[in-house]
Amino acid sequence: MQVIHISSDLQKKLDKQNYENNKLEKKLCRLVGQAIGDFKMIEDGDTVMVCLSGGKDSYTMLDILLLLQTRAPINFSIIAMNLDQKQPNFPNHILPEYLTQKGVPFHIETQDTYSVVKRVIPEGNTTCGLCSRMRRAILYRVANQLGATKVALGHHRGDILETFLMNLFHGGKIKAMPPKLLSDDGQNIVIRPLAYVPEADIIRYANQKQYPIIPCDLCGSQPNLERNNMKEMLKTWQKKFPGRIENMLRGLQNIVPSHVLDHQLFDFQDLATQKKLLASQELKSEELVKPFLGDIAFDDDNRCG
Repeated sequence: MQVIHISSDLQKKLDKQNYENNKLEKKLCRLVGQAIGDFKMIEDGDTVMVCLSGGKDSYTMLDILLLLQTRAPINFSIIAMNLDQKQPNFPNHILPEYLTQKGVPFHIETQDTYSVVKRVIPEGNTTCGLCSRMRRAILYRVANQLGATKVALGHHRGDILETFLMNLFHGGKIKAMPPKLLSDDGQNIVIRPLAYVPEADIIRYANQKQYPIIPCDLCGSQPNLERNNMKEMLKTWQKKFPGRIENMLRGLQNIVPSHVLDHQLFDFQDLATQKKLLASQELKSEELVKPFLGDIAFDDDNRCG
Protein backbone atom coordinates (compact mmCIF):
# COMPACT_ATOMS: atom_id res chain seq x y z
CA MET A 1 0.00 0.00 0.00
CA GLN A 2 1.45 3.31 -1.07
CA VAL A 3 1.73 5.98 1.62
CA ILE A 4 1.35 9.58 0.47
CA HIS A 5 3.35 12.10 2.47
CA ILE A 6 2.11 15.68 2.64
CA SER A 7 4.58 18.47 3.28
CA SER A 8 4.02 20.70 6.29
CA ASP A 9 3.45 23.73 4.05
CA LEU A 10 0.80 21.90 2.05
CA GLN A 11 -0.84 20.67 5.25
CA LYS A 12 -1.01 24.22 6.55
CA LYS A 13 -2.67 25.36 3.32
CA LEU A 14 -5.19 22.51 3.53
CA ASP A 15 -5.93 23.28 7.18
CA LYS A 16 -6.41 26.96 6.36
CA GLN A 17 -8.70 26.10 3.45
CA ASN A 18 -10.79 23.81 5.63
CA TYR A 19 -11.02 26.53 8.26
CA GLU A 20 -12.19 29.10 5.69
CA ASN A 21 -14.70 26.65 4.21
CA ASN A 22 -16.19 25.88 7.62
CA LYS A 23 -16.26 29.58 8.49
CA LEU A 24 -18.16 30.36 5.28
CA GLU A 25 -20.68 27.57 5.87
CA LYS A 26 -21.30 28.78 9.42
CA LYS A 27 -21.84 32.32 8.13
CA LEU A 28 -24.37 31.13 5.55
CA CYS A 29 -26.21 29.07 8.16
CA ARG A 30 -26.27 32.08 10.49
CA LEU A 31 -27.61 34.50 7.85
CA VAL A 32 -30.23 32.06 6.55
CA GLY A 33 -31.25 31.13 10.08
CA GLN A 34 -31.54 34.81 10.98
CA ALA A 35 -33.78 35.52 7.97
CA ILE A 36 -35.95 32.50 8.76
CA GLY A 37 -36.33 33.68 12.34
CA ASP A 38 -36.87 37.36 11.55
CA PHE A 39 -39.72 36.66 9.14
CA LYS A 40 -40.98 33.34 10.52
CA MET A 41 -40.36 31.75 7.15
CA ILE A 42 -40.49 28.13 8.32
CA GLU A 43 -42.71 26.74 11.07
CA ASP A 44 -43.09 23.40 12.78
CA GLY A 45 -44.67 20.85 10.46
CA ASP A 46 -43.98 22.77 7.26
CA THR A 47 -43.24 21.08 3.97
CA VAL A 48 -40.85 23.36 2.10
CA MET A 49 -40.72 23.04 -1.68
CA VAL A 50 -37.21 24.18 -2.59
CA CYS A 51 -37.20 25.43 -6.17
CA LEU A 52 -34.02 24.17 -7.79
CA SER A 53 -33.01 25.70 -11.11
CA GLY A 54 -29.52 24.28 -11.37
CA GLY A 55 -27.88 27.62 -10.60
CA LYS A 56 -25.52 28.46 -7.76
CA ASP A 57 -28.18 30.22 -5.67
CA SER A 58 -30.70 27.38 -5.52
CA TYR A 59 -28.01 24.74 -4.93
CA THR A 60 -26.70 26.79 -2.01
CA MET A 61 -30.19 27.37 -0.61
CA LEU A 62 -30.95 23.64 -0.69
CA ASP A 63 -27.70 22.69 1.05
CA ILE A 64 -28.06 25.28 3.82
CA LEU A 65 -31.70 24.37 4.44
CA LEU A 66 -30.70 20.69 4.69
CA LEU A 67 -28.06 21.62 7.26
CA LEU A 68 -30.50 23.74 9.27
CA GLN A 69 -33.08 20.96 9.09
CA THR A 70 -30.79 18.76 11.19
CA ARG A 71 -30.19 21.50 13.78
CA ALA A 72 -33.49 23.37 14.00
CA PRO A 73 -35.66 23.07 17.13
CA ILE A 74 -38.64 22.46 14.84
CA ASN A 75 -39.49 19.67 12.42
CA PHE A 76 -39.99 20.43 8.75
CA SER A 77 -39.62 18.45 5.57
CA ILE A 78 -37.96 19.40 2.29
CA ILE A 79 -38.81 18.44 -1.25
CA ALA A 80 -36.77 19.77 -4.16
CA MET A 81 -38.60 20.81 -7.29
CA ASN A 82 -37.25 21.62 -10.74
CA LEU A 83 -39.20 23.07 -13.64
CA ASP A 84 -37.92 21.74 -16.94
CA GLN A 85 -38.96 24.49 -19.35
CA LYS A 86 -37.67 22.55 -22.37
CA GLN A 87 -34.88 24.97 -23.08
CA PRO A 88 -32.56 23.82 -25.88
CA ASN A 89 -29.67 21.65 -24.72
CA PHE A 90 -31.01 21.47 -21.16
CA PRO A 91 -29.26 18.50 -19.50
CA ASN A 92 -32.33 16.99 -17.83
CA HIS A 93 -30.34 14.15 -16.25
CA ILE A 94 -28.16 16.32 -14.00
CA LEU A 95 -30.62 17.34 -11.27
CA PRO A 96 -32.30 13.92 -10.85
CA GLU A 97 -28.88 12.28 -10.54
CA TYR A 98 -27.64 14.93 -8.12
CA LEU A 99 -30.72 14.79 -5.89
CA THR A 100 -30.85 11.00 -5.91
CA GLN A 101 -27.22 10.88 -4.84
CA LYS A 102 -27.96 13.30 -1.97
CA GLY A 103 -31.05 11.35 -0.94
CA VAL A 104 -33.33 14.39 -1.29
CA PRO A 105 -36.97 13.80 -2.32
CA PHE A 106 -37.67 15.65 -5.56
CA HIS A 107 -40.20 16.33 -8.27
CA ILE A 108 -39.42 17.29 -11.87
CA GLU A 109 -42.18 19.23 -13.61
CA THR A 110 -41.96 19.41 -17.41
CA GLN A 111 -43.69 22.35 -19.10
CA ASP A 112 -42.63 23.82 -22.44
CA THR A 113 -42.71 27.49 -21.46
CA TYR A 114 -39.58 28.19 -23.51
CA SER A 115 -41.31 27.91 -26.90
CA VAL A 116 -44.26 29.95 -25.62
CA VAL A 117 -42.00 32.80 -24.52
CA LYS A 118 -40.04 32.69 -27.78
CA ARG A 119 -43.25 32.77 -29.80
CA VAL A 120 -44.91 35.61 -27.88
CA ILE A 121 -41.97 37.94 -27.11
CA PRO A 122 -40.43 39.70 -30.14
CA GLU A 123 -36.76 39.01 -30.78
CA GLY A 124 -34.53 41.34 -28.78
CA ASN A 125 -37.15 42.11 -26.11
CA THR A 126 -36.76 41.07 -22.48
CA THR A 127 -38.43 37.75 -21.72
CA CYS A 128 -38.23 38.00 -17.91
CA GLY A 129 -41.75 39.28 -17.25
CA LEU A 130 -43.71 36.63 -19.15
CA CYS A 131 -41.34 33.83 -18.21
CA SER A 132 -41.49 34.61 -14.50
CA ARG A 133 -45.31 34.86 -14.49
CA MET A 134 -45.70 31.52 -16.24
CA ARG A 135 -43.09 29.89 -14.03
CA ARG A 136 -44.67 31.23 -10.84
CA ALA A 137 -48.12 29.92 -11.81
CA ILE A 138 -46.65 26.45 -12.39
CA LEU A 139 -44.74 26.53 -9.09
CA TYR A 140 -47.91 27.41 -7.17
CA ARG A 141 -49.86 24.61 -8.83
CA VAL A 142 -47.16 22.02 -8.17
CA ALA A 143 -46.79 23.19 -4.55
CA ASN A 144 -50.49 22.52 -3.99
CA GLN A 145 -50.21 19.12 -5.64
CA LEU A 146 -47.25 18.16 -3.46
CA GLY A 147 -48.85 19.47 -0.27
CA ALA A 148 -46.08 22.03 0.23
CA THR A 149 -46.84 24.77 2.74
CA LYS A 150 -43.91 27.01 1.74
CA VAL A 151 -42.29 27.70 -1.63
CA ALA A 152 -38.60 28.60 -1.24
CA LEU A 153 -36.93 30.73 -3.92
CA GLY A 154 -33.19 31.37 -4.16
CA HIS A 155 -33.09 35.17 -4.42
CA HIS A 156 -30.26 36.68 -2.40
CA ARG A 157 -29.43 40.10 -0.96
CA GLY A 158 -28.18 41.44 -4.29
CA ASP A 159 -31.36 40.41 -6.10
CA ILE A 160 -33.45 42.25 -3.52
CA LEU A 161 -31.41 45.46 -3.79
CA GLU A 162 -31.30 45.31 -7.59
CA THR A 163 -35.10 45.02 -7.64
CA PHE A 164 -35.34 47.95 -5.22
CA LEU A 165 -33.22 50.14 -7.50
CA MET A 166 -35.09 49.08 -10.64
CA ASN A 167 -38.43 49.93 -9.05
CA LEU A 168 -37.05 53.23 -7.78
CA PHE A 169 -35.43 54.35 -11.05
CA HIS A 170 -37.92 52.94 -13.55
CA GLY A 171 -41.15 52.36 -11.67
CA GLY A 172 -41.23 55.31 -9.29
CA LYS A 173 -41.83 52.99 -6.32
CA ILE A 174 -40.11 52.20 -3.05
CA LYS A 175 -40.46 48.46 -3.51
CA ALA A 176 -38.17 45.46 -3.37
CA MET A 177 -38.53 41.67 -3.19
CA PRO A 178 -40.31 40.66 0.02
CA PRO A 179 -38.59 37.97 2.11
CA LYS A 180 -42.01 36.38 2.65
CA LEU A 181 -45.01 36.75 0.37
CA LEU A 182 -48.58 35.52 0.30
CA SER A 183 -49.70 34.75 -3.26
CA ASP A 184 -52.60 36.72 -4.74
CA ASP A 185 -54.96 33.78 -4.36
CA GLY A 186 -53.95 33.32 -0.73
CA GLN A 187 -53.01 29.69 -1.31
CA ASN A 188 -49.21 29.83 -1.23
CA ILE A 189 -46.50 31.44 0.89
CA VAL A 190 -43.25 32.23 -0.89
CA ILE A 191 -40.07 32.56 1.17
CA ARG A 192 -36.58 33.77 0.30
CA PRO A 193 -34.19 32.24 2.86
CA LEU A 194 -31.12 33.83 1.20
CA ALA A 195 -32.47 37.37 1.72
CA TYR A 196 -29.52 38.39 3.92
CA VAL A 197 -26.82 36.50 2.00
CA PRO A 198 -24.33 38.39 -0.21
CA GLU A 199 -23.90 36.93 -3.69
CA ALA A 200 -20.12 36.84 -3.27
CA ASP A 201 -20.49 34.33 -0.44
CA ILE A 202 -22.77 32.17 -2.59
CA ILE A 203 -20.19 32.19 -5.39
CA ARG A 204 -17.45 31.12 -2.98
CA TYR A 205 -19.64 28.38 -1.51
CA ALA A 206 -20.68 27.09 -4.94
CA ASN A 207 -17.05 26.96 -6.05
CA GLN A 208 -16.16 25.10 -2.88
CA LYS A 209 -18.95 22.55 -3.39
CA GLN A 210 -18.35 22.21 -7.15
CA TYR A 211 -22.05 22.12 -7.97
CA PRO A 212 -23.06 20.84 -11.43
CA ILE A 213 -24.21 24.27 -12.62
CA ILE A 214 -26.76 24.36 -15.44
CA PRO A 215 -26.65 27.60 -17.46
CA CYS A 216 -29.90 29.30 -18.44
CA ASP A 217 -30.34 29.69 -22.20
CA LEU A 218 -33.31 32.02 -21.82
CA CYS A 219 -33.04 34.85 -19.27
CA GLY A 220 -29.37 34.19 -18.48
CA SER A 221 -28.37 34.69 -22.10
CA GLN A 222 -30.03 38.05 -22.74
CA PRO A 223 -27.69 41.03 -23.25
CA ASN A 224 -28.35 44.53 -21.93
CA LEU A 225 -30.69 43.51 -19.15
CA GLU A 226 -31.37 46.47 -16.87
CA ARG A 227 -30.81 44.19 -13.88
CA ASN A 228 -27.20 43.79 -15.01
CA ASN A 229 -26.79 47.57 -14.88
CA MET A 230 -28.08 47.61 -11.30
CA LYS A 231 -25.73 44.76 -10.41
CA GLU A 232 -22.73 46.66 -11.78
CA MET A 233 -23.80 49.80 -9.93
CA LEU A 234 -23.94 47.89 -6.64
CA LYS A 235 -20.54 46.32 -7.29
CA THR A 236 -19.02 49.75 -7.95
CA TRP A 237 -20.54 51.16 -4.76
CA GLN A 238 -19.29 48.21 -2.74
CA LYS A 239 -15.73 48.81 -3.95
CA LYS A 240 -15.76 52.58 -3.52
CA PHE A 241 -17.92 52.79 -0.41
CA PRO A 242 -17.59 49.64 1.76
CA GLY A 243 -20.65 49.18 3.93
CA ARG A 244 -23.06 50.99 1.61
CA ILE A 245 -24.75 47.76 0.48
CA GLU A 246 -25.26 46.67 4.08
CA ASN A 247 -26.76 50.09 4.88
CA MET A 248 -29.14 49.84 1.94
CA LEU A 249 -30.48 46.53 3.18
CA ARG A 250 -30.70 47.94 6.69
CA GLY A 251 -32.62 50.90 5.29
CA LEU A 252 -35.25 48.59 3.83
CA GLN A 253 -35.77 47.31 7.37
CA ASN A 254 -36.09 50.77 8.92
CA ILE A 255 -38.82 52.66 7.09
CA VAL A 256 -40.01 55.91 8.71
CA PRO A 257 -43.44 56.62 7.14
CA SER A 258 -43.59 60.20 8.47
CA HIS A 259 -40.35 61.05 6.65
CA VAL A 260 -41.26 60.01 3.14
CA LEU A 261 -43.84 61.55 0.78
CA ASP A 262 -46.48 58.83 0.66
CA HIS A 263 -49.66 60.40 2.05
CA GLN A 264 -51.39 57.01 1.93
CA LEU A 265 -48.81 55.64 4.32
CA PHE A 266 -48.92 58.55 6.75
CA ASP A 267 -51.72 61.01 7.51
CA PHE A 268 -50.05 64.36 6.80
CA GLN A 269 -53.31 66.26 6.26
CA ASP A 270 -54.58 65.71 9.78
CA LEU A 271 -51.32 66.58 11.53
CA ALA A 272 -51.85 69.09 14.32
CA THR A 273 -49.60 70.68 16.90
CA GLN A 274 -50.12 69.98 20.60
CA LYS A 275 -51.23 73.60 21.11
CA LYS A 276 -54.06 73.20 18.62
CA LEU A 277 -55.11 69.89 20.13
CA LEU A 278 -55.16 71.42 23.62
CA ALA A 279 -57.13 74.40 22.39
CA SER A 280 -59.69 72.15 20.72
CA GLN A 281 -59.77 69.98 23.86
CA GLU A 282 -58.89 66.91 21.79
CA LEU A 283 -55.84 66.42 24.00
CA LYS A 284 -55.61 66.72 27.76
CA SER A 285 -52.56 68.32 29.40
CA GLU A 286 -51.59 65.07 31.13
CA GLU A 287 -51.45 63.39 27.72
CA LEU A 288 -48.76 65.72 26.43
CA VAL A 289 -45.72 64.02 25.01
CA LYS A 290 -42.25 64.81 26.40
CA PRO A 291 -41.26 68.51 26.30
CA PHE A 292 -40.25 69.86 22.96
CA LEU A 293 -36.47 69.76 22.69
CA GLY A 294 -35.99 71.34 19.30
CA ASP A 295 -36.50 70.24 15.71
CA ILE A 296 -36.07 66.46 15.66
CA ALA A 297 -37.35 66.12 12.12
CA PHE A 298 -33.76 65.64 10.98
CA ASP A 299 -31.36 62.84 11.83
CA ASP A 300 -28.10 63.74 13.51
CA ASP A 301 -25.41 64.54 10.97
CA ASN A 302 -21.94 65.23 12.27
CA ARG A 303 -20.85 66.48 8.88
CA CYS A 304 -22.75 69.75 9.44
CA GLY A 305 -20.90 72.56 11.15
